[in-house]
Amino acid sequence: MAKLYHLFLLTFLVVIIPTLVNANVKEEDSYWDNLFPFINDTYWRGKALDAEKANNRAYTPDPYAVSGNMTSTVSEMIIGGDPGRRNLGGQKMGRGRPCMATNPIDRCWRCDPNWGTNRKKLANCVQGFGRKTTGGKAGPIYMVTDPSDNDMQNPHPGTLRHAVTRNGPLWIIFAGSMVIRLNQELIMTSDKTIDGRGSNVVIAKGAGITIQFIRNVIIHGIKIFDIQVGNGGLIRDAENHFGLRTRSDGDGISVFGSSNVWIDHVSMRNCKDGLIDVIMGSTAITISNCHFTDHNEAMLFGASNDYDGDKKMQITLAFNHFGKRLIQRMPRCRYGFIHVLNNDYTHWEMYAIGGSQNPTIISEGNRFIAPNNPNAKQITKRDYSPEAEWKNWQWRSINDVYMNGAFFVQGGPVLANRPFSKKDMIKSRPGTYVGRLTRYSGSLRCRMGNPC
Repeated sequence: MAKLYHLFLLTFLVVIIPTLVNANVKEEDSYWDNLFPFINDTYWRGKALDAEKANNRAYTPDPYAVSGNMTSTVSEMIIGGDPGRRNLGGQKMGRGRPCMATNPIDRCWRCDPNWGTNRKKLANCVQGFGRKTTGGKAGPIYMVTDPSDNDMQNPHPGTLRHAVTRNGPLWIIFAGSMVIRLNQELIMTSDKTIDGRGSNVVIAKGAGITIQFIRNVIIHGIKIFDIQVGNGGLIRDAENHFGLRTRSDGDGISVFGSSNVWIDHVSMRNCKDGLIDVIMGSTAITISNCHFTDHNEAMLFGASNDYDGDKKMQITLAFNHFGKRLIQRMPRCRYGFIHVLNNDYTHWEMYAIGGSQNPTIISEGNRFIAPNNPNAKQITKRDYSPEAEWKNWQWRSINDVYMNGAFFVQGGPVLANRPFSKKDMIKSRPGTYVGRLTRYSGSLRCRMGNPC
């Protein structure tokens, strides 16, 4: 039976997987040929220019300083300034219940039993490149009471589509648990928080979420499953505008020309295209505490070799769990600066982290558990470039833990002159703590009146 299993697996990898490589629709010329006529009208050109200005403001000229601050926070939490003491265990908080938060982002809010009446405190907790994201903090609470999504041009008050298309800042919560099937892509406006805490909120079996030419968005505490392609048509994208849209891609979350985005504690699986795609000069983004399973091409950061506007792309991936039945692209990067910090990579079939067009990838304190397939032990993959070129790309592995034969092929200069203090460089191999740091990844079961 073991031989038959390995024969089946080898056949799958040799025959099936090649048909999936580069399957993301954004990497096909026909995608852009179909899209540009729809976003090239006066309205979208104006939004694109405004978004580009915001993206330039959000860009950090010294990305190492931001990644260093993130690393310092984790270091202080783990060693607490005392090498003999560990701080990852829960502590008694609130009404005698233990606070089970095990990383610095979660410690900012999960230990507060009054999180439900002080929801906007969450906006103070983001770290990494998306650290300035406040979402709808400046606006009122909007409660979604209706899970339907029947009118694309004039969404009903109380629906999620009505909420995200309002012009001002809103903090969006849910009256109870609900499953929302989006008939078409959910096109958001700036300054919004989607906060699913306290309810089981599922977006499934329809279209996904689109963050296009906007800024300042938080998506927290929801589940996104089985996302399909939307057919397009007339769809409202703001309180005072609706327009004709082409077919959507089938992404769970699509970030397109946008900045200051924080995606936290989201569970995702099985989307038609990518789970999370970030393209077209998007920057200042943090993806944290999420749980990903059941997908081929999980994340695409930068979709086109010809679009060097993605050089300003800066993304933090922290405390996420890349779990069962994932194949590749966790993430796959073109251009940009990607800080991959304290994530748990327990499954992949082809590779974990890939890229082209000279992205900077700093992998720090992650745990990589390779599959049993002897041909898939390498964590990294460089595309479309000879070794003479990619060996100069700065892909560094710092304090990562490799298991079951996993290995990371590094390149570029060693970070000997990193502007980090000794506290940033954890001596005790922080990758060994990833199981605890990511223990509560994905959507949480928060109960009002208790620590989450």
